[in-house]
Amino acid sequence: MKFDLELQREAAKIGMTATLGATVVTSMFMKNSIAKKTHVVAGVAFCGFALWHHMLYQPKKSKEIKKQENLEKENLQFN
Repeated sequence: MKFDLELQREAAKIGMTATLGATVVTSMFMKNSIAKKTHVVAGVAFCGFALWHHMLYQPKKSKEIKKQENLEKENLQFN
């Protein structure tokens, strides 16, 4: 089953909200070792969701455009 772009964007937003909430709540209990570990894991997960969210809003490039850009970069490096 393939998820459409809007569903992926919504999932990324929900993931960001949940992990940010977990990070904020666990920040109040940093003396507890379980809360500290949960805080770190939630923070890392938030970064992952934020990166995913960012990538979902980038314009799609075709393979031909990417090849052309790579060729242009190589030509600039050799000159």
